[in-house]
Amino acid sequence: MLIVLTSEQEIENEAILLNQLFENGLEVSHLRKPTFTIDGYRELLRNVDKQFYQRIVIHQFHDLCKEFQLKGIHIQEQPRIDLGDQLFEYFQLFKSEGFSVSSSFHEPDVLNACSIKFDYHLLSPVFSSISKQGYEGRGFNVNYIDKTIVGMGGVNSKTIPEVFKLGFKGIGVLGGVWNMGTPVESFIEIKTQYDSFK
Repeated sequence: MLIVLTSEQEIENEAILLNQLFENGLEVSHLRKPTFTIDGYRELLRNVDKQFYQRIVIHQFHDLCKEFQLKGIHIQEQPRIDLGDQLFEYFQLFKSEGFSVSSSFHEPDVLNACSIKFDYHLLSPVFSSISKQGYEGRGFNVNYIDKTIVGMGGVNSKTIPEVFKLGFKGIGVLGGVWNMGTPVESFIEIKTQYDSFK
């Protein structure tokens, strides 16, 4: 699984760039815009080609998943903790309608102990972050965990071989695409390397 998370910042011509990433083989994009209102999310989604909605997972305003018939929702770590005893019910609400549900983790043992059967799990930071200063990589080895885990943090075309050695089933990319100046070309380079290892 190859996931590209959107930049937290607003990007010029972002919907056009997302369409181009999908056209070049992007499997899944996680839409994460912490500063956006629900209408900001709607505007961005309306500018993405509808044929790609089934490849988009949304981090906030989860009801937009149903409104736009997206691929699924992502529950970030703090919201997952905040849901407490209601987590399973919330998870089922979307799973029962055929949506994917994933979640973020920062500790392998917490991920391993989680009783909810998420479709996949984002674990970070594997390597030192490209997009966040001072976010040091921890080189997690997850070969002992029998779950679908996507490695994030410092992932680019050069670090992909190591990600798979560490037992990850996929990669999540953010800075390796959006911080490179030429997002589409950077993605193609990453995808080419990813395809040779998966």
